[in-house]
Amino acid sequence: MKIQYMFTSFIKSTVILLLFSTLAFAQGEKKTVQDTLVYKQKYGLRLGADMSKIARTLIDDNYTGFELMGDYRLTKRIYLAGEIGNEERTIDNEVLTNTTKGSYFKGGIDLNFYKNWLDMENMIYVGFRGGASTFTQTLDNYNIYNVNNQYWNQQFTIQEGTEFDGLTAVWAEIILGIKAELFNNFFAGINAQLKGLITETVPDNYENLYIPGFNRTYDSGRFGVGFGFNLSYLIPIFKKDKVVIQEKDAEE
Repeated sequence: MKIQYMFTSFIKSTVILLLFSTLAFAQGEKKTVQDTLVYKQKYGLRLGADMSKIARTLIDDNYTGFELMGDYRLTKRIYLAGEIGNEERTIDNEVLTNTTKGSYFKGGIDLNFYKNWLDMENMIYVGFRGGASTFTQTLDNYNIYNVNNQYWNQQFTIQEGTEFDGLTAVWAEIILGIKAELFNNFFAGINAQLKGLITETVPDNYENLYIPGFNRTYDSGRFGVGFGFNLSYLIPIFKKDKVVIQEKDAEE
């Protein structure tokens, strides 16, 4: 009898302990549920202008130019993009005065690497462009030094006025940029450009000192740089659903 009583007590204690353990585990376990949210993403045409070129036109007597830009959203991350512009640039130094003027076009794509929250449309992007320019170049004047006079280094100025027209250039460039939505559909952006010259028409006995859209060539160098500050407006054409799945603790 004593052994049977001890065995029964052991069974009861074990059952009570298992019940308390199960209740404690059930209270400590968190249940999560998935909440699906749907937002509308805008797809459309964004048009704008490079304000840095307009500002430079106002403050630099040797420069006149403008650039219009646009992009169209193809997918969640890919944008078809391009720029068109016109520039006139005068280089005036101790050796010569040269004026270049012409137009250019750039086209390519932008890849957005920024993961927006909810219905935001901001961008941190890498762009790839192919560019082409047609332009004329005028050698206004240049200086000649008399090397025979070793003491006075006498200088002569030649008023040449030679014009080289029908010039062309083709290049490729990589763009790193940011676009942020300041107000509804209104964006501001900045970008930096690294350019590589592919081909150009070179004047006889001369060289291209400046190429519209490409910038200075720096002694026949094949690389150029640029930057821009743009303002643009998005014209929404249609919207696509963006599905966001969130997990949260279930209420007891």
